[in-house]
Amino acid sequence: MNLRKQLALSLMLLVVVVLSAVGVYMWFGGPQVTLLDAFYMAVVTVSTVGYGEIVDTHANPGLRLFNMFFILIGIGIMLYVFSASTAFIVEGELNNIFWRRKMEKMIQDMHDHLIICGAGETGTYLVKELLKTGNVFIVIDHDEERLERIGQLGEVPVLKGEGGDEEILTTARIQVARGMATVLPEDKDNLLTTVTARLLNPNLRIVARCAESRMVEKLLRHGANAAISPNMIGGLRIASELIRPSVVSFLDTMLRDPSGTLRVEEITVVERSPWIGKKLKEMDLHGRFELLPLAIRKADGDMKFNPRDDTVMASGDTLVVMGDVDNAWKARDAAGNKVPHRPAG
Repeated sequence: MNLRKQLALSLMLLVVVVLSAVGVYMWFGGPQVTLLDAFYMAVVTVSTVGYGEIVDTHANPGLRLFNMFFILIGIGIMLYVFSASTAFIVEGELNNIFWRRKMEKMIQDMHDHLIICGAGETGTYLVKELLKTGNVFIVIDHDEERLERIGQLGEVPVLKGEGGDEEILTTARIQVARGMATVLPEDKDNLLTTVTARLLNPNLRIVARCAESRMVEKLLRHGANAAISPNMIGGLRIASELIRPSVVSFLDTMLRDPSGTLRVEEITVVERSPWIGKKLKEMDLHGRFELLPLAIRKADGDMKFNPRDDTVMASGDTLVVMGDVDNAWKARDAAGNKVPHRPAG
């Protein structure tokens, strides 16, 4: 039984015993005993203070026997309440202290991580996907219950506060983060968070959620790299279900398969990467990592689909591949990409 349940049980027992004693004192004490008198008698008896008998037991042996029994029961229940309260306060506080220190240590060691502002329904789905794909990230929300639910999904560093608060974002080490998603319920909050984050880190990739389509341009103008409208995504998904159900079924199987983590991933060819100057066939993505190259996005933004084997890689190129997430991380390591990650799952 956890501490919260133990404390609730002890207090419930105390209330039941005191109320039962109040009834007994009023029944045997006669009409001259008021509710206040009976309640006072019950409290001073169960607490063993013994100020004096408000309800006279001298002429009533049965009531005196009950009083003796009630004192013994009261001592036991009061000890139970005291021990449960002490354990709840002390252990709960210690756990909270250790938890905060653990969070602080995890956050202090972070770099090239992701920041998620908002732990609502959208944020929860986002966290599940980031955990499954082995990304390192931190979650910010002002609601403690939401953060507790996020903590149940896995070992996720969390910060209680507002996403648009400069101090909170600084604590989340936004200056050394590589990306941020703001998925707060209100568009104005996502806009504020976007503006604040862009001021703190000009190179940060920011993806913002927006409920109203008219906010997309405003978010992009004020620092977001991408703005996502759930209504628009939902409409496109419905259209796809109507006209290309097999494609949707393939994507759903890929994303929801509990036995694996097949994904479409990207691998950036960074400066001084050993892949620079190599042809695609020399990298042997399929043989070494079981990855299927789908496209190459050049540094100037030009996208080449279904690249030829003789395509030469250059610094700043981004490979779009399909395969297991763990293999994609291995390929990133081989490419000299030092993005921190954890085991996928």
